[in-house]
Amino acid sequence: MTIGTIVKRAGRGAAFAAAVTAGLAMTAPQPARAVSPGAAIGIGLGSFALGSALGSAAAAPYYNPYYYPYYAPPPAYYPPPAAYYPPARSCWDPYYRRYYAC
Repeated sequence: MTIGTIVKRAGRGAAFAAAVTAGLAMTAPQPARAVSPGAAIGIGLGSFALGSALGSAAAAPYYNPYYYPYYAPPPAYYPPPAAYYPPARSCWDPYYRRYYAC
């Protein structure tokens, strides 16, 4: 291998290690900071307004001019209902000791 290839690989490894270290440093746990009551109320009202807007848009999509519902086409024909064959009845003849059709 040439020295240039070795230097490139070492540079890539160092860049990868630096990226992993930076990523871990950014995701490390931070101490909690309190939010003022006014900011908390603002966050709550904003999330309520956003949820209401998204919920009403999803509940009434017909106001959207680009909304076109897709309905599956009906079948070409309806198959006939299944035939009903009642079970055959049989009665016992004690004289001949056999079953016969009633």
